[in-house]
Amino acid sequence: MSRFVGRERELAELNTVLEDGGAQFVLVYGQRRVGKTTLVLGWAKQAGRPVIYWVATRDTPAQVRLGFAQALWAWAHPGSQAVPRFDTWAALFETAARLIGDQPVILIMDEFSYAAESDPPLPSNLQVAWDHHFKDSDVTIVLTGSHIGMMVELMAYHAPLYGRFTAQLLVDPLPFPALAEFLPRYSIAERVAVYAVVGGIPAYLERFVDTESIGANVQRLFMRRTGMFRSEPFILIGDVIRRETQTYEAVLKAVAAGKRTPQEIGAMLGLASSYLSPYLKQLEKLRLIERRLPATIPPERRRTSRTSRYHLADPYLRFYFRFIAPNLNLVEQELTGLLWERMAEQFRAFVGVTAFEDLCREWTLVQARAGRLPFPPEIVGSHWARDVQVDVVAINWRQKAILLAECKWGVDVVHRSTVRELLEKAPRVIPDPGATPDSGWQVHYAFFARAGFTDAARSEGKAAGAHLVDLTTLDAGLC
Repeated sequence: MSRFVGRERELAELNTVLEDGGAQFVLVYGQRRVGKTTLVLGWAKQAGRPVIYWVATRDTPAQVRLGFAQALWAWAHPGSQAVPRFDTWAALFETAARLIGDQPVILIMDEFSYAAESDPPLPSNLQVAWDHHFKDSDVTIVLTGSHIGMMVELMAYHAPLYGRFTAQLLVDPLPFPALAEFLPRYSIAERVAVYAVVGGIPAYLERFVDTESIGANVQRLFMRRTGMFRSEPFILIGDVIRRETQTYEAVLKAVAAGKRTPQEIGAMLGLASSYLSPYLKQLEKLRLIERRLPATIPPERRRTSRTSRYHLADPYLRFYFRFIAPNLNLVEQELTGLLWERMAEQFRAFVGVTAFEDLCREWTLVQARAGRLPFPPEIVGSHWARDVQVDVVAINWRQKAILLAECKWGVDVVHRSTVRELLEKAPRVIPDPGATPDSGWQVHYAFFARAGFTDAARSEGKAAGAHLVDLTTLDAGLC
């Protein structure tokens, strides 16, 4: 079971559900191994209410019903071996309602999507049971699931359970500061590298050993022919997408290979970009990819802009398709040392342009929420154009205020020239065509550096009023 770390916000939201009183119907979903079960069981234990816990499996409808009946009987008749069989969900839910009565029970139906996949009439039967037996009781029904596609469909207008849920909670991966609890012996830089590989998935983080190097962990966890990480990407995709997984996997691989636009993705796959549109929209909806626009695109043009780029949103898929999938021949031959040697040539740059830049943008958002920036930004992102690129951009259109920042993950300290280069970029980044820093825009600066800054760079940055953020400051500012 995953460690119960960093879930204060989710616990508070679930506690609010109980405080509302009466019957509650809660949907809790999120990707595989993100810690949904640990969260709901930990919350239910803290709530101090009677708990019925059932975890569904892919099985025949009769076996699915039997599994639920066994969980119900284990709660209602502890120690009893005689569990009746029910031919219908209607009879089973009617019995459950009778056994629960007016008790404030929390009924957890874990991995509900597996049960619904095995027995499609289940959601309709649960809807009838809610309407006729549970909605006027004091029961709290919690459905959890990793099959995000199916769980999202449960809330759709055409779905039987539409309008019945009183709360929905998407369980996100843990934030970066939580990694310190899993890997206390690692430096901040090492934790950033781990974050680039597996993100904030508790079940993944538990497998890292912080007395070993990053390279040793990667070889042990990802370069073996056996083990959970070998098949994990395809299980993860299968848990999210119900059909046509081959096409979706091909799109993900293309994006991981650096194909950022529909035209580039289509060219790699031999498919028309127009054909890919529904696949890209679905992957974006399921949070496997994200569509990014330059932060400097005005709000009124963002919906129709064609300057977007697609990026993999899941760190592990990003890492796997970048380094492991293209080298499975080396994995099969157990040439882990050779594979790591090849990876190491590009791994630092990979960490810099993925996790480090993401964390720098997150730091900017955290500082904005705390009121520590010179202005409240409407959006935080980055900027790219044919002639200029900026790693972090925060902008407020109404106030005509903009913050520009560079992120340096290299092993060398940042010199004065880097500071000056960003100052010189400003006129080409400010949204008004041909504008200069003196044309009404307030321009602010920040610099993020893994290795720190020279005295000259600090002096130059101070003169420009810039934030100078080293790893220690970044780490502290994300909490």
